[in-house]
Amino acid sequence: MKIRILFVCIICLFGLSAAYAAEPANPRSMSFPALNFSIPKAERVVLKNGTPVYLLQDQELPIVTISALIRTGSVYDQSDKSGLASLTGSQLRGGGTHVLAPAELDRELEFMASAVESSFGTDLGTVSLSSLTKNLDRTLQIFTDVLLHPRFDEKRLEVVKRQALEMIRRQNDDPKELGDRELQKALYAGHPLGIVPTAATVTAIKRNDLQAFHQRFVRPDNMILTVAGDFDRTAILAALNRLIGQVKPAGRLQLPEVPQVKTQFAPAVLHAPKQVNQSVIRLGHLGITKDNPDLYAIRVLDFILGGSFTSRLMMEIRTNQGLAYNVGSHFDVGRRFTGSFTAETETKAEATAKTVGLMTSIIAGVRKEPVTEQELKLAKDSIINSFLFGFTTPASIVTQQARLEFYGYQSDYLDRYRDRIAAVTREDILLAARKHLHPDAFKLVVVGDQKGFDKPLATFGSVTTLDLK
Repeated sequence: MKIRILFVCIICLFGLSAAYAAEPANPRSMSFPALNFSIPKAERVVLKNGTPVYLLQDQELPIVTISALIRTGSVYDQSDKSGLASLTGSQLRGGGTHVLAPAELDRELEFMASAVESSFGTDLGTVSLSSLTKNLDRTLQIFTDVLLHPRFDEKRLEVVKRQALEMIRRQNDDPKELGDRELQKALYAGHPLGIVPTAATVTAIKRNDLQAFHQRFVRPDNMILTVAGDFDRTAILAALNRLIGQVKPAGRLQLPEVPQVKTQFAPAVLHAPKQVNQSVIRLGHLGITKDNPDLYAIRVLDFILGGSFTSRLMMEIRTNQGLAYNVGSHFDVGRRFTGSFTAETETKAEATAKTVGLMTSIIAGVRKEPVTEQELKLAKDSIINSFLFGFTTPASIVTQQARLEFYGYQSDYLDRYRDRIAAVTREDILLAARKHLHPDAFKLVVVGDQKGFDKPLATFGSVTTLDLK
């Protein structure tokens, strides 16, 4: 009986194999139903003191994440104390609380398998927690103390200052980081976005500076809270109102005025001398803000020009010419301040000028005639189909929606994003490229040994040699 069944199975398998061999599937001719994805909606409520809270329940796992998005960052640093925002952000968590010394705070969170983290970026500060549902009450209390009652332990501060000074001392060790930093400084010269910490500014920062910075910016009327995961709605709102909602800010919120970036397009060639076999190439100019009507055309242009593995820059410089392993370009759309357009690669020293010339000509080429229908379709399909990956967890969903309010986007921005991408035409891209790409005004930064270059950098304009000492 077993032999007969086995024989029948073998015959069936051979039959299926023959059928598949006779009519192999062609992935190019296969059709699939349209992908429909609706963004889950978070609930927005307001605490007693007016602090907005976005809530999204999900009971799949017994985990809760909470974040505070704070309107602060390095754009508010004093020029003589650049680095203050970064140190303040790290030491909210790292420096302990008014009731827990840093080591005690570390031990208690580790015992509960909870996490509380803090950091301040350019124009956004975050304090977040992740906790098992059973430990949420205690973790939320610690989170609140870190947020509103930090200790800024003197010894911990000295440790992180020494670490920051060591990073500054070694800031030119990595040629890629060096190129990125110098291009940023060139693009935003004279603006807070172009200022980087130095040994002098970090050394000047004291504990009372962190306390004053925290007092000025970390306030209930200067933040938005998000809550996602396995929580009881009534209980979490009661806890948030008790811990945060009863805090009355001292006086009216007054954020320092930070000027908008002056949009200027002037070419420059900057050489960072470094004895390495491979040249680091960075080039770009100022870009756009989120309110620009060409935003969606630029998103598609990004994909076609330098934002994908099939992009024009990648296909020509890597695939056809074999000059680089990685090459790309990107419009970093500014949310509060004007963003930038940048292109980057690394290549052997003896191909430096050739690669710079190719990058410039490819970028200029997208301004001359419309992209192809094939390029347009691939770009729009890829952007639309990858959209849902920005909403893979409850925390990412609720944070995305809170950020819309934080940065002043239209409330339907995410809902209409795919439709607006789908509506982009070849003509839209051509007009956007001609309006927002300026190859004749690139700031060019090259890190490398000019003795090995195939042509002098002066080929591209007057060269300024950077002093890296």
